[in-house]
Amino acid sequence: MRKLLTFFVILLVLGGLGAASYRPAVDYWHQRNRPQWRTDEVVRGDLVAVVNATGQVKPVLSVQIGSFVSGPIVDLPVEFNQEVKKDDVLARIDKRIYQAQVDQETAILSLREAEVRRVQAVLQQARNDEQRGEALRQRNADFLSDAERDQLKFNRMSQEAQLTVAEASVAQAQASLKNAQTNLDYTDIKSPVDGIVIDRKIDPGQTLAAQFQTPQLFVVAPQMREKMHVHALIDEADIGLIRDAQKRGLAVEFTVDAYPDDLFQGVIEEIRYSSTTTQNVVTYPVIVAAANPDLKLLPGMTATLSFRVDERKNVLKVPNAALRFFPEAPSVRESDRKLLEGVSEDDKTTDNATSDQQISANERAEARRRRTHRHVWVEEGEFLKAVPVEMGLSDSRHTEVVSGDLPEGQLLVTGIKPK
Repeated sequence: MRKLLTFFVILLVLGGLGAASYRPAVDYWHQRNRPQWRTDEVVRGDLVAVVNATGQVKPVLSVQIGSFVSGPIVDLPVEFNQEVKKDDVLARIDKRIYQAQVDQETAILSLREAEVRRVQAVLQQARNDEQRGEALRQRNADFLSDAERDQLKFNRMSQEAQLTVAEASVAQAQASLKNAQTNLDYTDIKSPVDGIVIDRKIDPGQTLAAQFQTPQLFVVAPQMREKMHVHALIDEADIGLIRDAQKRGLAVEFTVDAYPDDLFQGVIEEIRYSSTTTQNVVTYPVIVAAANPDLKLLPGMTATLSFRVDERKNVLKVPNAALRFFPEAPSVRESDRKLLEGVSEDDKTTDNATSDQQISANERAEARRRRTHRHVWVEEGEFLKAVPVEMGLSDSRHTEVVSGDLPEGQLLVTGIKPK
């Protein structure tokens, strides 16, 4: 009996100890398995929104220089990357054939001019004969018959016509000489502008054949030190922002792989209307002008651009990770769990692509405006509390808070810490 009583007392003591330690053990286990949240705070500062794109560096103007005449190259005084002035000789073609044509046309012109002088002499003689005949006829009508008078008159008219033909032959010979001289001048291939030779497509000794197609010999880029263009393709969804940025004169910043530590700046010079569609993606060419005093920007370089489209000064902003965070229902207080089910008015969206296609344009625009209304999560005891906010401008790390009960320094949940 005493043993049974002792055993009963031991069980009673053990039960009491178990009951006394149950609650602390449960609390410890609950705290041990409770999620540990990563947080980031609401801060105040500046925001700059950008549209990123890639582009290619090109000269403002590329002047392609060819040859109008044919022949072997006998002199090539310029090299790649050489700076040239207007009318500098870039290449010389063998002149002998064209000089011979000039000499031939010069001789022909001399012959035609001599013919004019001969005809003028004959014409003057015919005029003198006609005048003497008229003088004799005035003295006595029988001294000159009508037939002889007509012969003198029409001889003079014939010589006048011969003079017109001879003068026309002179003009024709002058034109031929001018054409031959022009071809001779074309044997000196000259630069039409000041610039830099960015491409040379011929070598000394090469023979040009320009009868059927003008061969391209040089590409000269003017004003490369003053300005270069960066040609970028901008998605149609962003072109409205780019146009607003152009009107406001916002800067464009870009880098090139050749100088990764250098930040170049430019301005939006032109937005072209010639769209390009590639795999159902519509893009528009945007031309950015940038100074190039050190010639660091070379034709063909790939540029990575950031177009400033908007900016805010000294605004309240939240980390973008807080906007992307979506908690599990057990971690959220009861009154906010309906937000996770997608039934709140602010978070209401279409269920699928088909329903989005069925709504009107006005409803679609309204749904897009409501996308700025979001929720962020803060700790409240053991659970998370949703705070509705209206978002504004965004950059790569933060988003502007337009309205919402968020004081500066408030910690927002951005994720769960790994255990």
